[in-house]
Amino acid sequence: MTEPSREAPLTAAHNIEPFFVLHKAAAGASLTTSRARRRVDKIPQPSSPSPKSPKRPRDEDGDDEGDMELYEQLRLEAFHRTWSKIQSTINEVLRGINLKLFDQVLRWVQESFSTVRSVIRPCPAEIQQPYPLLTDVICRKIPTAFVLTKNAEFVDDVTTFRDLSDHLESNGCHLAKLSSTELSAKYGVAGCLKSLLRQLLSDVPDVADVSALASWYCRAKNYDQPIIIVIDDLEQCSGDVLGELVMTLTEWVIKIPIFFVMGIATTLDAPRKLLSSEALQQLDPCQLTMGSPSDRMNALVEAILVKPCAGFCISHEVAVFLKNYFFRHDGTITSFISALKLACSKHFSVEPLSFLCMGTLEEDCENFWRDKFDAMPEAMQKQAFGLPSCTRENNSIKPGNNLVEGLSALMKLQRDWSSVLSCLYEAGRHGKVQLLDIFCEAINPDLRTKKDSNIELLMSKVTSGNLPSGNSGAGRRFLAQALDTVRYMPMETLFRVLKVWSIHSEGMNEINDKVKELQSTTTSADCMRITKDKWTRSTNSTANGAVPLNEKATMLLDDITRKFLVPVECLPFHEIICFKNVGVLQSALIGNPRRMVQLDLLKSQSRLKCSCCSRNGIAVSASLHDTSIMCNLAQEYGDVINLQDWYLSFDGIINNTNSKGKRKLIGSPSKKKSKAAPQESEAMIQARFCRAVTELQITGLLRMPSKRRPDLVQRVAFGP
Repeated sequence: MTEPSREAPLTAAHNIEPFFVLHKAAAGASLTTSRARRRVDKIPQPSSPSPKSPKRPRDEDGDDEGDMELYEQLRLEAFHRTWSKIQSTINEVLRGINLKLFDQVLRWVQESFSTVRSVIRPCPAEIQQPYPLLTDVICRKIPTAFVLTKNAEFVDDVTTFRDLSDHLESNGCHLAKLSSTELSAKYGVAGCLKSLLRQLLSDVPDVADVSALASWYCRAKNYDQPIIIVIDDLEQCSGDVLGELVMTLTEWVIKIPIFFVMGIATTLDAPRKLLSSEALQQLDPCQLTMGSPSDRMNALVEAILVKPCAGFCISHEVAVFLKNYFFRHDGTITSFISALKLACSKHFSVEPLSFLCMGTLEEDCENFWRDKFDAMPEAMQKQAFGLPSCTRENNSIKPGNNLVEGLSALMKLQRDWSSVLSCLYEAGRHGKVQLLDIFCEAINPDLRTKKDSNIELLMSKVTSGNLPSGNSGAGRRFLAQALDTVRYMPMETLFRVLKVWSIHSEGMNEINDKVKELQSTTTSADCMRITKDKWTRSTNSTANGAVPLNEKATMLLDDITRKFLVPVECLPFHEIICFKNVGVLQSALIGNPRRMVQLDLLKSQSRLKCSCCSRNGIAVSASLHDTSIMCNLAQEYGDVINLQDWYLSFDGIINNTNSKGKRKLIGSPSKKKSKAAPQESEAMIQARFCRAVTELQITGLLRMPSKRRPDLVQRVAFGP
């Protein structure tokens, strides 16, 4: 019987039962989460605690932790669903913008293929001959489409050419993509051919040769379609390698219809600068141009910000920051999308009630909000009505005592705001007003008049007479420009604008009726003459009481702007759907990395949350990382640090800890069971010191000694 007890510790050490225990703990946690979830879904709970549970306060703490975990999961789920909706909208918008270009490229491919086949249609035996067919020199040129993307950064072109490749391949073309890395001097033309064959052939020969491609193309299923080689970034390719590839494929263009599609980011003169004149003569160029980055940005802003597709929006300060961030990165759409995704993730991680945004994606949003609100703890319910937008004294819109009604009113006002802003942009774009500019003005809460107590007078009063003269202030510059454009718009253009207004104002019966009334208005000859002559800016310029159609349209647009263009930051409960913390974006996207590294090194105890360093108070502990110790010691000096003194301080901290360990070991009664900590050698301490100094130099916090003063280093400090 004693033998099993002796074996018990060994058996427990090798037993996998602890893993089952961990599994049970996870299951228990999931049960807690599911119990909280059932409570959120309004499953009845006992009204009073059980008399057999003497530790009720501890259970309440557990329930609070379960609630926190549950709502964190709800916020995470809401973020994933919201951003998935936004990302799918972005992809759909960009694909729709590029679809016109894709159709042009496909049409060019079909026309070029018909031209090549009209010259001669070689049989499979002729295709596999080692020598090319003798045809006209012009017909032996390789059709090449140069696509000007107008993007300063290549990152925006990756998605475009990926979608272009899918579009061509789905329409029956054989497709192969060559990157700038494959068209480099490192791999040469042989590497390009091998990559080309690898994408088309199932069995690639050891020696890459075009004849293998010819044999593959002779098959019946491959013969009636062209081969498209897509090079997405021409300017980053090696001109010699690309020129050699062009000369190699020229001899086969009649046998194998191979066409090039090359992306150019800057200017159409790039091929002339990159390729030799001999290679250029073998190309039959066709120039195609994508839309400008500003056009793509306008489409994205309209789809994801003006018309919130997922219930998430941004504040005025965040919008201005994203606008500046976009232009400072050379109009890179990808940088704007990444910044917006970061704003979305920060909103759902910081705002406790942000999971309610998910209600906008539900078919019955009011029932969703009602269920979630009824299941909230009382503290969270109080927090909802304690938001700054609900407690603001000068708030013209009263939040009431119903969160569901408040959120429904918020979404209704947002839809009205979106419709009016779309009408403004439809007018302003004829005056070359960018949507991002007018959007930043429309969400500016400073445009709201503080003395206005009526919802219909939330915007500052601007008359049609003082708008063109510039008295509206810099805050309404683009809004004024949009109104001014309507006033002097040609009649034919105005009719088209009114037609679009009627589409945007659907659901707003009062405005839609007025727009249709303007559409049905017939202007007299005098009104047409006044419109043609462009009346003066005075409102008294009309004769016999007749108001021109342009003036009526301007008055209508000005009226709905003052009534319905309410910034989201002026509405109750907007904190739930609106991200406002621009400082988080600035520190994350622009940031100050060396200052952050310095602060992390100085506050490593709080970052690591260790218990051994907290007992020492403000003293530097030897258990810290060497670089953190050195950074803390450097604060005791000025801009110049003596290496010898710095090393002695570092050595003192390390040896002080070791000596304390020795004294504790001597006085310990269990001397036989304890083992002395190994003493650090002087060489080891010097090595640790040198490595820490090098790491501080790499992070930019330290300048190494000069030849003139080899015993001194200069400290680089960031901030206080």
